[in-house]
Amino acid sequence: MTTPIVELRHVSIGYSKHQKVGADISLQVWPQEVLCLLGPNGSGKSTLFKTLLGLLPALAGQVMVLGKPLSSWTRQALAQHIAYVPQAHAAVFAFSVLEVVLMGRTASLGMFASPSAHDKQIACQCLEQVGMLHLVNRPYTQISGGERQLVLIARALAQQPALLVMDEPTASLDFGNQLRVLSHIQALQQQGMGILLCTHQPEHALQIADRVALFKHGSLLAVGTSDQTMTTAHLAKLYDLDESTVRQHLPTVF
Repeated sequence: MTTPIVELRHVSIGYSKHQKVGADISLQVWPQEVLCLLGPNGSGKSTLFKTLLGLLPALAGQVMVLGKPLSSWTRQALAQHIAYVPQAHAAVFAFSVLEVVLMGRTASLGMFASPSAHDKQIACQCLEQVGMLHLVNRPYTQISGGERQLVLIARALAQQPALLVMDEPTASLDFGNQLRVLSHIQALQQQGMGILLCTHQPEHALQIADRVALFKHGSLLAVGTSDQTMTTAHLAKLYDLDESTVRQHLPTVF
C-alpha cells in the first residue's frame, strides 16, 4: 500500500477558532508502522487524537483516511478501519470479558443486530491473540489493570482495523505488564497493522517506534526515526530540561 492509513495535511486543532490548541500539523501513519507521539502534559496530544478520530472537526487543513477526506466517512465505516484503545480504566458495569470484546464488533453489525456465532469466534480469537482467552467468562470488573489493557486491545482488534490509535497504553501498569503490552504492539505491527500511540516514556519510544513525533504546545518539533528525533537536544527542548539532566536519566539517547 502506497497510501498512508491516516494523513494530516496542515491541520489546526482545537475546540473553536477562539480555543485553538495547535496549528499547521502534517503527519502520516503508514501500514506496518509504529509511530510514537511523545510530548509533555498539555501539549495537545488528546485533542490531536480526537481530531483524527473524527470526534472534533479540524479547524483548518484536512484529515485524510486511506486517501479520502475524513468528512466523507460514516462513523461505522471509519470504525472498520481505525480503532481506539484508551488507557485501562476502572470498570463500572460487570460485563464479562467476552462481552467487552464483542463491543468491538458493533461496527460490523446492522442496526439492532446481535453478535453472531462468527462475531463471538472473532472475539475469542482476538482474546487468544493477546493471551487473555482464559479470562473470557470473567467479569471485567474483577481483572487486573494489565489484563484490562490487553482486553481493550482485543476489543479494538475485534474491529479488524488497519490502524490502532493508542492513548498511553502502558500508563499505570507495572513493569511486567508494560513489557507485555509493548510486546503485543510489536507483534501487531509485524502482522501489518499501523499503530499510532502516545506515551510519556521516551524509553518505550526508543524500544518499539519506527518513527517518533515530538509534540509540544500544539506543534511538531521533529518527526523521524529515533536517531533523528530522540536526541539529547530535542528531548531537553521538548521537556524544558537541561541537556545534562536528560543524559543523566536517559543515557541511551543519541
